[in-house]
Amino acid sequence: MSQLMKDKTPRSMGRGKRPEDRTVEELMIAGVINLDKVQGPTSHQVTAWVKDILMVKKIGHGGTLDPQVSGVLPIALGKATRLTDLVLRSDKEYVCHMKLHRDRPRQKVEDVIKTFVGDIYQTPPVRAAVKRQMRVRRVHDINILEIEGRNALFRVHCDAGTYIRTLCVDIGDALGCGANMEALRRTRSGSMNEADSVKIQDLKDAFVMWKDGSDREWLRSMIKPMEVLLDPLPKIVVKDGAVDAVCHGAALAAPGVISLDENVTKGALVALMTQKGECVALGVTLMGAQDIFKADEGLVVRTDRVLMSTGVYPTVWGKEEVPQ
Repeated sequence: MSQLMKDKTPRSMGRGKRPEDRTVEELMIAGVINLDKVQGPTSHQVTAWVKDILMVKKIGHGGTLDPQVSGVLPIALGKATRLTDLVLRSDKEYVCHMKLHRDRPRQKVEDVIKTFVGDIYQTPPVRAAVKRQMRVRRVHDINILEIEGRNALFRVHCDAGTYIRTLCVDIGDALGCGANMEALRRTRSGSMNEADSVKIQDLKDAFVMWKDGSDREWLRSMIKPMEVLLDPLPKIVVKDGAVDAVCHGAALAAPGVISLDENVTKGALVALMTQKGECVALGVTLMGAQDIFKADEGLVVRTDRVLMSTGVYPTVWGKEEVPQ
């Protein structure tokens, strides 16, 4: 993603730390685990097991999977739980086994499945824990992996909130034979994919080995910095001298901006980042990218959700800059 650079020679004066350099203890305070959920337990049960294994106080998951569905389940630790709503916005990828209720020609099945790429209208299934009302979701791509008799296996890339069970029913209706979802696996959620996911048994073994000192790196490789959850948001990089003011709730002023993504629009939720790649806070822009780039003074982002503790970076601002 292209960025607009306001200050080409920013000078670091802070004491922060690059996210990839954080210790296990620091990651447990603000980290994310890309867990490979198995079929059977609920997402809530799996999250509770992780909480007991790691002995953390605060934990949450992003994007509930039904008990019979397996795959990528982001688990947020500590401060990262404040970002789980971002996971819900991220696009998803699934591999689905759909079964037709009657025989249909292979070519017809393929042709009908492909018509569901694009914007589709869905009503959540009865068992869904959301209000049942018509909604529009985008299916970005459907890749048919295999069709054998009444069984079809396909990979679907879709918007968050797309119900694959409903998609199967709708495909069956379009074929005039009926269909249902036999099995489903989530292979990606935002920037997290199944290739990098970890099994809960391995997580437990890694924690035991970290605790007794026999292996300090295995567990560290399983817990990612909370910044991985910021994938859906545009970014604004702020000067070190402005960081602590934002941590105290102050709005970000134009002189504090180093660079920003060029797709930033007015009223958008953005992530305010340090030069080291740390997330300081989330905020709402008061103007678009071009206006922020040109501005020499005035407030450009209203701080909405502070994620960094105060005192990490030097205080170089006055009390009058903190919003009352």
